[in-house]
Amino acid sequence: MPRYALLIEYHGAPFHGWQRQKQHPSVQQAVEEAICRLEPDAPGIGAAGRTDAGVHGLGQVAHCDMAQDWDPFRLAGALNYHLKPNPVSIVDVAQVADDFHARFSAVERRYLFRLVSRRAPVTHDAGLVWQVGHDLDAGAMQEAANHLLGLHDFTTFRSTMCQSDSPVKTLDELRVEVQDYPHGREFRFYVRARSFLHNQVRSFVGTLERVGAGSWQPNEVRQVLEACDRAACGPVCPPQGLYLAGVGYPQDPFDQNQQ
Repeated sequence: MPRYALLIEYHGAPFHGWQRQKQHPSVQQAVEEAICRLEPDAPGIGAAGRTDAGVHGLGQVAHCDMAQDWDPFRLAGALNYHLKPNPVSIVDVAQVADDFHARFSAVERRYLFRLVSRRAPVTHDAGLVWQVGHDLDAGAMQEAANHLLGLHDFTTFRSTMCQSDSPVKTLDELRVEVQDYPHGREFRFYVRARSFLHNQVRSFVGTLERVGAGSWQPNEVRQVLEACDRAACGPVCPPQGLYLAGVGYPQDPFDQNQQ
């Protein structure tokens, strides 16, 4: 059976996360139902990451096996037709080798978190950002973030429901950028690693927000990291500002479609 990689965008608000569930709608269910409209006996799909309820996707990658030898361009169009009216889009499709696996072939995941600082409620970005009503010190947040880079035991920033075998991970990037607007500021957190623990990014951002607000000093983040104690973590921020921005592979399966 030919195997295809799917590059997927989605708005996470209507879904209870990526993973299929019995009683709640999920992004995986929406995509699998669209595939089954084309091939009723198609097997389930695999994905690079299982985003939580309310989390968005800019560059989720999944793979599916089809009985028919589909032209990738036609397959993308057919899936998008059957995905309506769900806020899910198949941005690109590529035929891949049989041993390609969206999760196990991945060598890095990239997340983006958007945090807006302004007093007036956001309108156009409602449901797409975390909003706070106070200003934040980006320099202090970056100084604190630097303590988290590298190989560490991230127990402090790990959900108690995390199913990962080990809390030890290598964080390759945690970068803070600022965009000024006439009536507020947006802070963007770019996070990159091979893999992540459950709620790790939201725990990072919630802790760094406390630093930016002046409640914590930057060097306290190293102390809470070294405590290896979930109770030492700052507040876990809400999901609506978080995006799975991209997934890296030894060879980008979609490169051939962009030439």
